[in-house]
Amino acid sequence: MQRTRTLFVILVIALLAGCAGDNKPAATTPAPGQTRAHATLKATSNSHVSGTLQLVATDNGVHITGQVRGLQPDSDHGFHIHANGDCSAADAKSAGGHFNPANAPHGHPDFGPRHAGDMPNQHANADGVATVDVTAHDIELGTGSDIDVLGGAIIVHAKPDDYTSQPSGAAGARIACGVITAD
Repeated sequence: MQRTRTLFVILVIALLAGCAGDNKPAATTPAPGQTRAHATLKATSNSHVSGTLQLVATDNGVHITGQVRGLQPDSDHGFHIHANGDCSAADAKSAGGHFNPANAPHGHPDFGPRHAGDMPNQHANADGVATVDVTAHDIELGTGSDIDVLGGAIIVHAKPDDYTSQPSGAAGARIACGVITAD
């Protein structure tokens, strides 16, 4: 009887230990030594938009998290990685076009042909804050490859991306810009 009880307790402990793991998907968990970066978004085009984004290289792309503040309440905004890490122009045109090493047409980030820098629109809540949590699968961070975005820029646009208009999705003015900088 004692032996059965001991085996039962060991089995329960083993089952609980197996269930106690992290429930985050592997795609967003950085491996040791993988590159981390950030982009500090600053207002452009006379906007009041700002924020800080964290980027982490994963086995499945680049995971981007953070907050964008100063947006119109309950609004959607185009969100892209741009080719040049230069936010010096007042309208952020110095950041160039969308990051597009494959020379593909602009499109939806989840299907079909698209720029590597095309990402989902971000939604601002009633307080004008967008919480970013997206994994971009077609890019890398800090590898030096043609799809490495380190040194590029992240742009927030005034309007939502329609995912079809060429070459940029008719997302309007660039209202915030941040250079992707290694941590």
